[in-house]
Amino acid sequence: MGDTLSEPVLVALVGLVGGILLGLAARIGRFCTLGAIEDLYYGENTLRLRMWGIAIGVAVIGTFGLNALGLLELGQTLYLSRAWNPAESIIGGLIFGYGMALAGNCGYGALARVGGGDLRSLLIVLIMGISAYATLGGPLSDLRIWLFGGPEIAQGSQTFAHSLSYITGVPVSSAGMILGVAILGFTLSHHSLRHSFTHIFWGAVAGLAIVSGWAGTQWVANTGFEATPVVSHTFSAPIGETLLYVMTSSGNTIGFGTGSVLGVLLGALLGSLIKGHFRWEACEDPRELRRQMLGAALMGMGAVVAVGCSVGQGLSAFSVLSFSAPVTLAAIMTGAAIGLRQLIAGFSPNL
Repeated sequence: MGDTLSEPVLVALVGLVGGILLGLAARIGRFCTLGAIEDLYYGENTLRLRMWGIAIGVAVIGTFGLNALGLLELGQTLYLSRAWNPAESIIGGLIFGYGMALAGNCGYGALARVGGGDLRSLLIVLIMGISAYATLGGPLSDLRIWLFGGPEIAQGSQTFAHSLSYITGVPVSSAGMILGVAILGFTLSHHSLRHSFTHIFWGAVAGLAIVSGWAGTQWVANTGFEATPVVSHTFSAPIGETLLYVMTSSGNTIGFGTGSVLGVLLGALLGSLIKGHFRWEACEDPRELRRQMLGAALMGMGAVVAVGCSVGQGLSAFSVLSFSAPVTLAAIMTGAAIGLRQLIAGFSPNL
């Protein structure tokens, strides 16, 4: 296969497969960041939040299983190759979470809704991608670097697995799998989740999608001749990357992020057709649309500052047990809670 397909196409296919799984999980399994937070805060229902626990547990076990088999070098992953800046995680996470509440979805959720025919979400996706790239390397990048500094190479370990390994003396891979099993066990301790096969199944599918990203890109990096980043799914800068590829494909190369974005769209389309939920939707209220546009712009900025969105930090970074993951995810949930409170209580600004 590697003899007939270029390395960029191979990693794009890896992203496509995992993206399809995530798209199906969103449309059939209702795997959704904001939906889980809304259920927790206002529905007193933790099932969809516990789906994230299933996804995280499976992703951690699978990721450190790859490491144990020599199929993944943890230090090559984005979240462990650069030094962690707690201020970025907290501030970026708060901005992203607040923007997610205003927009009514995260980038991943918006992509899934586009696959179901929601044209409002298409606008959210476009604005988020442009905002992310403007913050990453465009007009806002100088301000970001001035506030938070540029990326620095990590010095030493930055994972909970390394910390547990240091304390107990067990190998890092074993420590990681132990923590993954603990997360999975704690999540499954809730009796209502144990009786919901659908939530368990689709949560596990989302976790396996993350593992597939690490495994596939590491394999290409090890067997290919080009410098291939070892990455997994996230939906902030990759949306901007996809927009650039669509506009400049003759002078640009496809990558994992592009495949991932297209995969979610395809998986969501398939899922919505299977469920019979596909329908064209548009926004009829200009005030709602303005609020969603602002939220999308904030999400793009927040995700770049936090080095990942709710999926990038909440699943991919969590799968390597990065110190940044729980801090960023907590900040995202806090920002979303503030935004939801503002909207539901009726004191949102007249945007």
